[in-house]
Amino acid sequence: MGTAKRASRRHGASTLTLLCAMAILTAPAIAGGTAYAAPAAPVPSPAPPAPGATPGSPVAPTPAPGAKSLEQTRKDIEGLYRQAGSATDAYNLAESETKAQSERIVEIAKLVVAGQDRISGLKARAGAAARAQYRSGGLPPGAQLALSDSPGQFLDGANRLRQGEKATTDLLSELNRTQSDLERYAKDAGALWQKMEENRAKQEAAKKEIEGKIKAAEELENKLEAEEKARLIQLEQEAQYKAQTQWLSTGALKEAKGSATDAGKRAVQFATAQMGKPYVWGATGPNSYDCSGLTSQAWLAAGKAIPRTSQEQLRLLPKVAMKDIRPGDLIIYWDDASHVAMYVGDGAMVHSPRPGRSVTMAGVGSMPIKAVVRPDA
Repeated sequence: MGTAKRASRRHGASTLTLLCAMAILTAPAIAGGTAYAAPAAPVPSPAPPAPGATPGSPVAPTPAPGAKSLEQTRKDIEGLYRQAGSATDAYNLAESETKAQSERIVEIAKLVVAGQDRISGLKARAGAAARAQYRSGGLPPGAQLALSDSPGQFLDGANRLRQGEKATTDLLSELNRTQSDLERYAKDAGALWQKMEENRAKQEAAKKEIEGKIKAAEELENKLEAEEKARLIQLEQEAQYKAQTQWLSTGALKEAKGSATDAGKRAVQFATAQMGKPYVWGATGPNSYDCSGLTSQAWLAAGKAIPRTSQEQLRLLPKVAMKDIRPGDLIIYWDDASHVAMYVGDGAMVHSPRPGRSVTMAGVGSMPIKAVVRPDA
């Protein structure tokens, strides 16, 4: 994406106007490698608004008595998609743990094969020693020399006897140790297999929940008329704009002046380059992403492997104060840490919102913020 000269500071009314305009155009503007965006404000129109509607917004049919308002429908749909997002995080975590356990089982299988080969070699050595002893009448060569009448041969034989005893003891110890290792490998593999099966069950349960929530949300949205769907999108934008405006008014970013690291710039560049690609739960690119799929892949492209899910990103990555936020940092949303976005600067973030939407930019404060974490601390 191209760059331009840095815009004026971000916390005044002019910045909010710019953020709104960028969201309406659905294309980011870049200033010094930093993108600016926020939820769209209402679009003026000469058409007279319906009572309670924003000027210029599509006029939705009046709901029948007892029917839900469009705003309540929006909240219901948002709630269902949030629940699907939480289940998606559970699915992704179970999937990543299953993969790690599967890889560990493969490693253990290789260790078992090596251990079995080792035992075969040790047994072969023990067998050869036993056969040699048998051929010498039941006494090893060292023992025969130790019983010799010659003092020189006796000393030499005694030394060989001690060496033979040590070799035998070492061989038996190594054999026992290798057998113990194999028993431990088998126990570890069994435990991992059980966990893997449990995670597969969790994946299946999460998958059913995700599909159920998404289907319910889609059914709600599909019942709307075209005008209502258009109005629904604008209601989403208005709610985000209101939340962003209120958040900025608290001065949350007043002291935020952090500059992106080189890795942070690469992560932001990757994330913003994915704009327009659809949200698909469980997806990590290159054609679609869920929220944590986007952030984890962006940082992987920047040379830093981070946890796959938003909850694990919150748990394992260092937390930073909002006043210290810098482009490339990750913003964790909602109390259950079910959503994550990447800060790109000047009050804006890039994220993959939900099913039915695409990777886009929005205001940092357009959703409830739980924490900020830093992949390259």
